[in-house]
Amino acid sequence: MSGVTKWLGDKLVLDDVDWTVGKGEHWVLLGLNGSGKTTLLRIATGHLWPSRGEVELLGHRFGSIDLRRLRRSVGWVTSALSVRMPPGLSAFDTVVSGMFDSIGLYDKAGEADRRRADGLLEYMGCSEVGGRPFGVLSQGEQQRVLIARALMPDPKLLVLDEPCVGLDIRAREDFLKTVGRLTVSGPTVVYVTHHIEEIVSEFTHVLLLKGGKVSACGLKEDVLKSGILTQAFGVRLSVRESGGRYSLRL
Repeated sequence: MSGVTKWLGDKLVLDDVDWTVGKGEHWVLLGLNGSGKTTLLRIATGHLWPSRGEVELLGHRFGSIDLRRLRRSVGWVTSALSVRMPPGLSAFDTVVSGMFDSIGLYDKAGEADRRRADGLLEYMGCSEVGGRPFGVLSQGEQQRVLIARALMPDPKLLVLDEPCVGLDIRAREDFLKTVGRLTVSGPTVVYVTHHIEEIVSEFTHVLLLKGGKVSACGLKEDVLKSGILTQAFGVRLSVRESGGRYSLRL
């Protein structure tokens, strides 16, 4: 993204944002509610057009390719997605639906797709829930199933948009271990949060937004500093690091 600016009505949501995600990097998009994170993601993944600036995704410049086709190479998981899924659809069929990018399963899956769904449920550590209705799964199980769904078409980029919302501390830590494993053997990951304690050691870089502007951007250890976060969050903070994980103290 180069010089990306976005107006929504008369509100300036993003202001001259530059951001490059390189191959082999795994990024955290960090900022308070209302800082522009979701709008930035919608633009970066081809769901929203910038008011000004240039965007290139997976080697293709916006305006030179059918974005509907390009979006097939991006998996996006958000806690809001779980409420859109048919609650009576089995977890297995929910995963299979990712191959067709549909909410619900209306196409007949081939044997190869079914084998892939089986393998992804196992990879995500939730093969035992495959036969259960999606609506009866715990929130943590639903998030794992949704990630398996997003991985069905073998995306090059996986966006996890505040996936720990509503998880208790044990479910969150179990889920974050899975996220860490994804960064090792899966696609490039962009993880969105406003809680630095969710930033596992496998993430390499952080983009910090404040009021639609880039407050800091770079290597994780360079951005997650007390002074930088104090300025971005508007309250005096102390950052602590232990074993590759970070925490805040007022």
